Amino acid sequence: MSARYQVTGATAVEISASIESGIRTAALPPGAALPPVRALAAELAVSPATVSRAYQELRQRGLVATAGRHGTRVRPRPPVAARRSALRPPPAPGLRDLSAGEPDPSLLPPFGPHLAALAADAGASIGYSGGGVLPELAEAARARLAADGVPAGELTLTGGALDGIERLLGAHLRPGDAVAVEDPGWANLLDLIAALGLRPIGVPVDDEGPLTAGVSAALSAGARALILTSRAQNPTGAAISAARAAALRELLTGWPELLLIEDDHAAELARVPLHPLAGATRSWAFLRSASKPFGPDLRLAVLVGDETTVARVAGRTRVGAGWVSTVLQRLLLALWRDPAVAEQVDRAAESYERRRTALLAALAERGIEARGRSGINVWLPVPDETSAVTALRDAGWSVAPGALYRIAAEPGLRITISPLADTDVTPLADALARAVRPPHPGGFTA
Repeated sequence: MSARYQVTGATAVEISASIESGIRTAALPPGAALPPVRALAAELAVSPATVSRAYQELRQRGLVATAGRHGTRVRPRPPVAARRSALRPPPAPGLRDLSAGEPDPSLLPPFGPHLAALAADAGASIGYSGGGVLPELAEAARARLAADGVPAGELTLTGGALDGIERLLGAHLRPGDAVAVEDPGWANLLDLIAALGLRPIGVPVDDEGPLTAGVSAALSAGARALILTSRAQNPTGAAISAARAAALRELLTGWPELLLIEDDHAAELARVPLHPLAGATRSWAFLRSASKPFGPDLRLAVLVGDETTVARVAGRTRVGAGWVSTVLQRLLLALWRDPAVAEQVDRAAESYERRRTALLAALAERGIEARGRSGINVWLPVPDETSAVTALRDAGWSVAPGALYRIAAEPGLRITISPLADTDVTPLADALARAVRPPHPGGFTA
């Protein structure tokens, strides 16, 4: 913990509020260690039980995490609004940033022409009673999903994939329930699960998706929901194969009450076929976001599922946000209908494929096995994340440490390939090789 921040309080509520304040002001930055329970209790002249209750409340809200002998630390991205200046540290001068996990802005379709066309044909503003899913968007979405083999039944919209997952989990689960998630998996999802007071159970992942044995073990351990990434899995690039989908479907027949959530965030950017599990359990949902192919600011995802599940999400939305803006809906529909946009998305998918496979091939030439079957990320196993990240920073590259994405998986690095130019591949592969296999210091001579 930062020596400059003093936790205060005489009750569990006051102590947890003091720590939350430190997190909010960045006096307690992500990863900062909190004092041991007994040490803080002695310092504040309270009982250890009081400090334990404060830490428990912070854990249940997802602000801190306890990691055995490593003690209690602030989570990498705790769910509390920090001062804007602390939201993201400025990039170090001269470093090439391969840590963001975002699409290449130069490959995103421009919104301007379509927004101008919408403005010219805006008509009267809708009222509160006129909100909801536009019928023409629902029809187009069902057709696009059906073409990929997804049952196009009940449908609603959410403000992105993570918003949809949050609403699904909130509608079916309660704090303390267990959720089976990919390990390594999406960092934002792990943060969300912590913020909801749910318990993650990690499922190992290979190039073909979550291992069937791992899913079975998680379900036997009490998981009430299973969240899978269809393709372009973050951070490993895994994509569920036909064989893996068939094996998982067979397994899930024995767990009909499980909530099954599939996230197809790559959507139109994916260069591998979709093998959905939709309908394998009674309660299921399939999400397709618009953010990766069309732009992160297009906060919209299509959600289809069984009647009860979709009704719960739609009903909760109605008493909260109300609906996803029809302006966004009309913009997405215009993008879907534009052949030039489809061509641009296809070019972007080809570009990501070329950059990713080039880096994997360059690493293989150097005797290093990395993973990245689809999407915009490559996962590189390493013996030690800290030393590898430091070595890469010294070489001018910034990558994401795998600890952000892991529960029990082995150490690794996530490398986002979207900022790479073709000429970057060789020097990056050389730097990665040196970081993974640092030269041994010379021995002593007599």
